[in-house]
Amino acid sequence: MQTPPILPEETLRRVLRIARLDGMSVLVVAGLFGLLSAVVHDHGGAAVGLLIAGAGAVELHGAGLLRAGDGRGMSWLVGSQLYLLLSVLGYAALRLTHVDLEPMRMLVTEKQRLVITEAGLTEDQFLGTIYSMTYAVFAVVTLIYQGGMSIYYHRRRAAVSAALAQLVAAEE
Repeated sequence: MQTPPILPEETLRRVLRIARLDGMSVLVVAGLFGLLSAVVHDHGGAAVGLLIAGAGAVELHGAGLLRAGDGRGMSWLVGSQLYLLLSVLGYAALRLTHVDLEPMRMLVTEKQRLVITEAGLTEDQFLGTIYSMTYAVFAVVTLIYQGGMSIYYHRRRAAVSAALAQLVAAEE
């Protein structure tokens, strides 16, 4: 037996719950990274943290518009995901084109240096590979997650619009 489709009101509730959780998560995590970057005088990192935290604020704004009955909130939700996606991909591209291995050197122990040497690599080759793989994985995961979230919000536009229309009709 096939399950019945989800009612528009339930879709609206789910969208609002996800937007609040996702928006707050992005805002808090990126804000903390921005603050930590500022504390260690990494001005670029602080700027990127604030830029990405802005995506969380945009998502929360979209959720607020929906709570107020304004259908434009869906555009804000989709836009926040695309903005976040482009911001993170831009940051990853910047880091991949401007490699800085120095902060990673302090993480390598003497035992690891021996293993790296035995593998026939220099420390720079090893760290460069780890650095590149880290940012590449970060970019791919962001592409999948933020791309998926933007599709999720986009596909629920009609149901959310119907739920908002029902709310307006019920108030009249």
